[in-house]
Amino acid sequence: MQQNSVIVNSWNEWDPLREMVVGSADNANFEPTEPGSKPAVRASDEAFPTGPKSKEAIDLANEELQGLADLLESHGVTVRRPEPHDFSAPVRTPDFEVENQYCAVCPRDVMITMGNEIIEATMSRRARYFEYQPYRKLVYEYWNKDSRVEWTTAPKPSMADGMYREEFWEWPLEKRHERMHDFEFCINQDEVIFDAADMSRLGRDILVQESMTTNRAGIHWLKRHLEPRGFRVHTVHFPLDFFPSHIDCTFVPLRPGLILTNPDRPLREGEEKMFLSNDWELVDAPEPVLSNNEMPAYCQSSKWLSMNVLSISPTKVICEEQEKPLQDLLAKLDFEVYPIPFRHVFEYGGSLHCATWDVHREGTREDYFPNLQYTPLP
Repeated sequence: MQQNSVIVNSWNEWDPLREMVVGSADNANFEPTEPGSKPAVRASDEAFPTGPKSKEAIDLANEELQGLADLLESHGVTVRRPEPHDFSAPVRTPDFEVENQYCAVCPRDVMITMGNEIIEATMSRRARYFEYQPYRKLVYEYWNKDSRVEWTTAPKPSMADGMYREEFWEWPLEKRHERMHDFEFCINQDEVIFDAADMSRLGRDILVQESMTTNRAGIHWLKRHLEPRGFRVHTVHFPLDFFPSHIDCTFVPLRPGLILTNPDRPLREGEEKMFLSNDWELVDAPEPVLSNNEMPAYCQSSKWLSMNVLSISPTKVICEEQEKPLQDLLAKLDFEVYPIPFRHVFEYGGSLHCATWDVHREGTREDYFPNLQYTPLP
């Protein structure tokens, strides 16, 4: 086994990037309707499509994903891609069945690197139950190359009917507003559930959003798993987001001491103290160029995919090419900004950060919150 060079190493969202997995739209399917997901055509009563995406939609997304890979390689980053996978195949378990799977565009949802450890998330939707498979060959490669690499697969939830709160989808916005501080969504609290994209890494400290894709049991599992390894895990909430799913369109760390925030989704009162007491600056992102109604018809994400930027280093950020107001803000914050087209990837539920999984960044685990008071689990 190779022991000289570090294979897997990533402690935050901004250290200089050395190796990254970029997603692929090959064989992508439309995400099916299921208890954890009710996809709809934007601004239309048209039924949501089923089955495979069109060749044109796949080719357009793949062209942009390849453009991201080319840009990263031009900055000296080793780029890896997921293995081909048949997403048209149904999933059947003793607890559920679903007619097809989804895609491998967004590795960030499934995989996360915590230092020298790779964690596979539980996932929260049936169509994404086996979405770790396109990355499994890569994980074995990293694991076999270096005995220091740790590999953890979180416990798979049943995804049976009883795991979901299906009436959630029928609640009117008025009821959601009344219940916004309950943080009860389409998954219940009985099983361990989390998507990796609900996590954000800031050295020793890990933020986890409670959401439609991550519940309190999932956060408790992460605390029990990560605290003995020296991490501090913090739950964060954004009460005005009635459909929260993944933190990287809401609260985006750019470098030590700076976070890009969503003006429509402020932190729950009191949770900002962790940052302000440690001299972090919270900067609101500008209004996105596209409104929610102007987003791609089959995209299930909000206009705030504009915030889903990717840091190459503490001074270099990749941004979607049409988001000029955000590019201008980042430039004023002393970043070198690299705009690239990525609109066709939006249909697949993510943008630049979502479509990547960083395996190796330079650096070590740092404490960016020296004034933090933290109480670990007993």
